[in-house]
Amino acid sequence: MTNGSTLREVHGNRALSTLLAYGYGSNKTFGQSKSLSNSVLNKWEELKSVPFMHTVMSEAQTVKLSYDDGARAVELAREAVESYVLHGQREHPGSMRDAFYARTGAFVRIQSTRGRGRLRGCAGAYHGSDQLGHAIVDAAIQAASADSAGSEIGSKELSDLSISVCVVSNTLLTNDPLEDLELGTHGVAIDTGNKHAWLYPTLPVEQNWSKEKYLSLVCRKAGVSPIAWQDDDTMITLFEGQVYRERPDGGSVEEL
Repeated sequence: MTNGSTLREVHGNRALSTLLAYGYGSNKTFGQSKSLSNSVLNKWEELKSVPFMHTVMSEAQTVKLSYDDGARAVELAREAVESYVLHGQREHPGSMRDAFYARTGAFVRIQSTRGRGRLRGCAGAYHGSDQLGHAIVDAAIQAASADSAGSEIGSKELSDLSISVCVVSNTLLTNDPLEDLELGTHGVAIDTGNKHAWLYPTLPVEQNWSKEKYLSLVCRKAGVSPIAWQDDDTMITLFEGQVYRERPDGGSVEEL
């Protein structure tokens, strides 16, 4: 059993890894910084001192969407996908709803409504410095590109897609993912220092996965051992948020 002091040190090392991976104090990403700025070192020391159990990460601004906000988020993601696919252009959020000025993470997921509902793309981040409106547009474009699901979405597919948006409201850095993870509520992100991956929060309910399977699959997505989530040097972040999607039958947007 690892003692509390060692776990605090592990937290610090894992925190530093994440700070580097997401670009704190560096003009490069994914841990390729040549030097550490004072801001990174200060943040590292701060996180090393956290008590044993878990740490609530609060860099993102808390945002609570109304139904109209959520419906507009999905509409904006749809507009961004169509603008990118049809014209190769980046949609501008335009005059945004008040909630869309918050700086928080967002994900966009695109599924085909034909056949078994094949995943056509999923992209985003659980934290970010951009305003929500811009975060949704960027995630939608990335999800529609060939980098997301292996092949770029074509114009003939646009009428056969269902788009969903997850707007992140809270993140939790956990030492005990089996205890803290709530299926259907949390998405999962993994960081092993040089390998990173995440999975969408609605997946385990849709696919009837256990907690163990959910955690093992995010490890596989990162290209590490399926039991890497049990290692002390693996950082697991749980993120939760509001998820809105287009109904597959073409009806109004629904909140999941």
